[in-house]
Amino acid sequence: MTLDLTSFQGTILQRKYWIFDMDGTLTVPAHDFDGIRRILGVPAGGDILKHLAGLPEDEAHRLRDQLDEIEIDLAKQALPMEHIRTFLEMLHQSGVQMGILTRNNLKNSLTTLQAIGFESFFNKDYIMGRDDAKPKPDPEGILKLLARWKAEPTEAVMVGDFYYDLQCGRNAGTATIHFDQTGSFPWPEQTDIKITSFGELVDSFSSISKN
Repeated sequence: MTLDLTSFQGTILQRKYWIFDMDGTLTVPAHDFDGIRRILGVPAGGDILKHLAGLPEDEAHRLRDQLDEIEIDLAKQALPMEHIRTFLEMLHQSGVQMGILTRNNLKNSLTTLQAIGFESFFNKDYIMGRDDAKPKPDPEGILKLLARWKAEPTEAVMVGDFYYDLQCGRNAGTATIHFDQTGSFPWPEQTDIKITSFGELVDSFSSISKN
């Protein structure tokens, strides 16, 4: 499938600042969030980071350390999403600035990038984790990245697989791309472009490059 390059979708693909979610977007999903909630004592379906933020500091610190240990083990085993390497290479060759906005911390993010061999695509200064900005869907992380790039929201794209990623982009004023392998796309009001595979972006970006 190739996106409609004569529409707003086409102008989005030509933007020069791209921000990616990490887990489930750059990488194959590996987090058992229900299991993590049980281990940390977070209510079913609850926001893990928000729950920890509301605890007494000693307890929150202990559970954050436990969360870090869980995530670092997952980071070491990370696998890249299909077709994403090819797409990142195309963006890189086109001079696009790329960043990451994740609810992981920086150490886990760098470990993940090393595991999947993507270190060369992302400058450390352009990786925003939970210790660098308020967690998604708060737009602070995107706005900090845009400030570092001296870019406007209308020049940027947020790519992710979950509602928080899309809402974060909307809150910041960027375009949004929803990657959903199931094709269900449950948040159309938050989404500018819908893809089930990064191969769709590879094909579309190739078409732009030829024009």
